Amino acid sequence: MEYITLNNGIKMPIVGTGTNTYGKENKDYNGALTDEIPELVTALELGYRSIDAAISYRNEELVGGILAESSVPREELFITTKIPAREEYVSSKESTRAAIDNSLKNFQTDYLDLLLIHAPIEDKEQLKNTWKVFEEYYEAGKLKAIGVSNFRKNHLDELNEFAKVKPAVNQIQINLKEKNEDLLALLQDEGITPVAWGPMKTEAHQQELLDEIGKAYDKSGAQVLLKYQIQRGVVVIPKSHNRVNQAANLDLFDFELTAADVEKIENL
Repeated sequence: MEYITLNNGIKMPIVGTGTNTYGKENKDYNGALTDEIPELVTALELGYRSIDAAISYRNEELVGGILAESSVPREELFITTKIPAREEYVSSKESTRAAIDNSLKNFQTDYLDLLLIHAPIEDKEQLKNTWKVFEEYYEAGKLKAIGVSNFRKNHLDELNEFAKVKPAVNQIQINLKEKNEDLLALLQDEGITPVAWGPMKTEAHQQELLDEIGKAYDKSGAQVLLKYQIQRGVVVIPKSHNRVNQAANLDLFDFELTAADVEKIENL
């Protein structure tokens, strides 16, 4: 596994696994919760250490139980979760504190590696209060890093007006269908690590080229796409329920795309 160093010195695995459909009937985001998460068990067995969760996924307790029962030491795990930008979580500092405390309980840990605001909070006072609580828990060591998700430039500018701690990451959609190049460039200029959700979305013609590039490395087009992202400093959070695909999504560190390959991908 390779790591990227966040702007506060914390190291984050450059590949993680999403969990938004884990432990749910029919692998459906809105499906009823089950009692088991076999896909997370296999992910841990294969070597995934960055686990991307969220309160909105409804399965924090299930995910946390698997992590606590696993043989992987806590210090090797990088646990991310997210606070929804909804009234019940951000209406007051007390509600935000309660949400964080509950997440700590769900993950059976005394600290989280990364906590994000899941989406922009439009009310500026609520945004300020939420971030102040994040900073409070960060300074107490209960959060190793804090950041945001789905924030655009205007949201980051607003946060910057009062934040004492700069966001360590901004988790946004980055793929060949939604490139977000301007925002990506801004984040890298500002020293905020971009984390890509949905990193593997492509159009059919794009997939054909990726597959063609992959032949030279004995890799799939999906692996080429993930490698393209991490070569430019983007953390990727792919997700699969299939052990073979999970393994493939980690098998990215024995080849390097050439400048010509990168140019072909960027021209798609």
